[in-house]
Order: sequence, then structure tokens, then C-alpha cells
Amino acid sequence: MQAVILVAGKGTRLQPLTSTRSKHMIPLAGKPLLEYLLEALRNNGISHIILVTGYHETLLKEYFQDGSNWNVNIDYVHQDTYLGSGHAIGCAEQSVTDDFFLVLYGDLFVHADAIRSLLHLHRTHHAPVISVVQVANPQHYGVTLIQNGQVAQIIEKPKTATYGNLINAGLYVLPNSIFPIIHTTPKSPRGELEITDTIRSMIVDKTPFIPNELATQHWLDIGRPWDLLTATTRLLSIKNLAPHVQGEIEQGATIHGPVQIEKGARIRSGVYIEGPVYIGRHSDIGPNSYIRPFTSIENNVRIGHACEVKNSIILSETHIGHLSYIGDSIIGSNCNFGAGTITANLRLDEVNINVRIKEHLQDSGRRKLGIIMGDNVKTGINVQFMPGIKIGCNAWIGPGTQVAKDVPAGYIYRESKNRKQLQRRTTR
Repeated sequence: MQAVILVAGKGTRLQPLTSTRSKHMIPLAGKPLLEYLLEALRNNGISHIILVTGYHETLLKEYFQDGSNWNVNIDYVHQDTYLGSGHAIGCAEQSVTDDFFLVLYGDLFVHADAIRSLLHLHRTHHAPVISVVQVANPQHYGVTLIQNGQVAQIIEKPKTATYGNLINAGLYVLPNSIFPIIHTTPKSPRGELEITDTIRSMIVDKTPFIPNELATQHWLDIGRPWDLLTATTRLLSIKNLAPHVQGEIEQGATIHGPVQIEKGARIRSGVYIEGPVYIGRHSDIGPNSYIRPFTSIENNVRIGHACEVKNSIILSETHIGHLSYIGDSIIGSNCNFGAGTITANLRLDEVNINVRIKEHLQDSGRRKLGIIMGDNVKTGINVQFMPGIKIGCNAWIGPGTQVAKDVPAGYIYRESKNRKQLQRRTTR
């Protein structure tokens, strides 16, 4: 069976991390998100994969190429305009040759067992299948109603919880015959072709869709920045995660629990690493630093003397100056933190942290959440970030500044004579 993966979207809710890369290429514990999906498919015997690409597709193509390094065959289909999920699937029409094919959203983090159960139901019933999952916030998804063992209705983003919390999980087995129906599907009120509208019309015409309920721990929608922290926690919590140390460990360093340290990494004397933790190639930690559980440090990261990093993602080429604290945060590539940079991750009143997503404050559901920072950010010494702040790419934060609001990309934010100043950077 062929698999179609939708990876064309811009991932605007994940900005600033997606300002410079596709969300599917954000690395987690040494691999981009999409790679985990490819491996789950391959482990279920699916080797022909069609990627529907668009935003920042060059980076994705350069990384995966023809798929041979993963023992799969990858074809690429370009989506010129983003006109909805139905339009994206329709772009793959000429590439799909099987009677049935698998469809997945590329921003899903799913266990191989989720795909296995989906394929098993399809082979048992020889019918289309929709995966569903229980969530706490169904109003953000398409709620799925089940009657007599079949999907009876999909209600997009209902305003009330009247319809329950079983939602469309974004994994399907669809028939090849769906393509002409996509062509006749009217656009939704927001001007897009939605695959759920096509499926609804097929249900009305008596096409049976079998529901496949997934275990909640086998599915995660990476739609907001803090979902990346959840995914990393799941990755590093895998029971069979074995200690794997290939880098240099100096005398006096302590490695406790499941810790993966790649080739060329250096762990200096006095460093204490409490797993599960991932440290990428040629990264340099310490001396006398503390790396706490559920931290993912990518390649060529430098963490200086007496730093503490906890439950965070630090992307490649970033430098964390001495005496700094990074907690529950996501830090982009090629950032440079001055000494004594602190990311606060807990409000004084201990209520959930709100984050601005697409101009609206959204409850993260987390009591502890630090900052989300794009690429190429610089901070001066003794900078303090308040919880839930987003820092755009190429921003600079002046020394001694306390940052309590989002900073746009390409701006300088600093304190001068007890006044906060925001100005656009000039390029040389």
C-alpha cells in the first residue's frame, strides 16, 4: 500500500520555529519530526511514500532525497497553493496507483502501533478507515460520531462539548475512487477543499468508513510549540531507550539514567546529566553544569560553565553562556546567550502559562513553560525572560533587560534609563 503524507503547510502556529524551516523538519532527539513518521510506516511494511510538499520544501528534499537511506521509495508532489486538506490529497492523484492508500498529516507524532491497527482494520473489512482518538479539547478538531460500528458524522470544531471528545486523528485509509469526489467537493466557508467534507458526502452516499480508535499515548498533534516538548518527553521516555555514549566523558562527570551522547560530543568535568537526555554530535557541555531530564540538545551546541537546562529543546549551533538557566523552553538554531541569561518558566501565582498564537492568547495547559525562540537570536548578559514569551528570528536582547512580552523578528529590545525600547535592527 502507498502512503501519502501532507507536508506542504506553513505551520504558522509554531512560529517563530517555522520561520526558517518546515514544521516537519523541526528536530527532536536527533531526527526531524517527519523521520519518525517515515520509520513508523517502514516498520509496517509501507515502502512507497508520496510527500505532498510546499513550504520550505528544498530543505526537506535535500534531507530525505529518494528515501533509500530509510529503505523506502519517496516521490514528491508539489502543492502550489494551500487550499485545504482535500486539495493537498488531490495533488497526489497521478501518483497513487493502488486501490486503497494511506493518508497521514505530516505534523503528527504517532507510534508504529497506531498505523498497524489502522492497516489491520482495513484488511479485515476491506473498507476505508478513519482513525479517531479521545482528546481533552475536541473543539479544536473534527469531532467524530460513531453509530453501528461506522463513522456516522464528522463535525468540524464544534463550539460546545455536546458531541463528545472523540476526534478525527488525521490518519486514513482511503479508496482511489475518492479523487473524482474531491474534484466535485464544494469549498468550505473559509475557501478551502476539506477532505472531511468529501468524506461526509461519501458517508451520505452509503460508503462505510470504519473507525479505528487509537490509544492516546500513540498519537500527538504537533500544532503548537509546547507540543514539541510533549513529543520529546514521549521519545525520551520510551522504556527501551538504552544508554548510548559515544562522546568524550571527562573524569568527574556523572551520567545517570538513560542518556544518549553522540560522537564528537564532550562532557566536561563536574557536569551532572540526569536522563533521559539526548546530546547531539560535537556538542560541548560544562564544566560543572546540570542537564536535567527530558532535554534534547542537538548538534554543535555549546553550554558553558555552571548552567542548568531542564526539559528543553536546544537546536544546533546555539551557545548558552555560563551561569544561565533554560527551563521548559525551545531555543532555535545559532542563538547566542550572554552570561547569566535566565528563562523563567513558572508564574508567581502558578496558573497556566498563556502564549500568543496567531494574535490570540492561548492557554498552553502547562503550569511550567519557558520561552519559544527562533533562530539567530542574541542576548546580552543578565537577560531575564518571563514565562510564555516568543522571540522572533534575528532579534537582539540588550544586556540587563527583562523581557515580558513577545519580541518580533529582526528587532532589538533593550532597557535604557528604566525604559523598554523596541527598534528594528539595521543590517550591514
